[in-house]
Amino acid sequence: MNVSRSSSTGFRRIAIEPSALNRTRAWVESFVVAHDICPFAGREMRRNAIRYAVAEASDLEGLLHELVAECRRLDADADIATTLLIAPEGMGDFDDYLDWLELAERLLEDQGYVGIYQLASFHPDYVFEGVEATDPANATNRSPLPMLHILREAELEQAIAHHADPEGIPERNMALLRAPGSPALARSRELLDRSSGEPGE
Repeated sequence: MNVSRSSSTGFRRIAIEPSALNRTRAWVESFVVAHDICPFAGREMRRNAIRYAVAEASDLEGLLHELVAECRRLDADADIATTLLIAPEGMGDFDDYLDWLELAERLLEDQGYVGIYQLASFHPDYVFEGVEATDPANATNRSPLPMLHILREAELEQAIAHHADPEGIPERNMALLRAPGSPALARSRELLDRSSGEPGE
C-alpha cells in the first residue's frame, strides 16, 4: 500500500512506500547495530533518538530543500540525535546520488552548518574510491535505499572521544565484511536484495 503526505517544500508530492521506513529500520537494527558497523548507533537506537525521514521530493532541488528542513528540525529538537533522510525516488543512480551529496555538502556550508552537522553517505550501489565494486567492504555504506545521514558534530566528537580505537573502525569493518562466510556480509546482502514491496517488511 502506498501513502502520500502533503508537501512542506512546495514541490511535487510522490507516493511514499511504508516499506522505505521499515527496510531502513531493519538495516540499522540488524546490520549496522547488530554487527557493530557503527559502534555509536546502538545507544541512539535504544533511546529512540534516530529520526527516519522519507523525502517527498524526487528532484535534486526538492531534495536539497528537504535536507535544509531536516537540519532546521534538528536545530529545534535536541532529542533527535541524528537523522536519516531517505530518498526512495530520484537517486537510484549512484552518480546522481554523488551529485546530490556534493551539492548537499556545499549547501550546509552556505547555510552556516559547518561544525554543527556533517553528512555520511549511503546508497545501495555504494563504491568507495579506489575499491572494486565487488569488494565486500563496500557493504559498510550500502543501504536498502539512497540516503543522507545527518550527524550532530558535537555528539559525534563526544562519542569518538569515549571510544578506545575510533581510527580502527573502518579497518575492523572491512576485515569483518571480507572474512570468509561473513555473517555481516550475508545479512547486508539479504537486506539489500529484498524487494521494497515484500510482505512483512
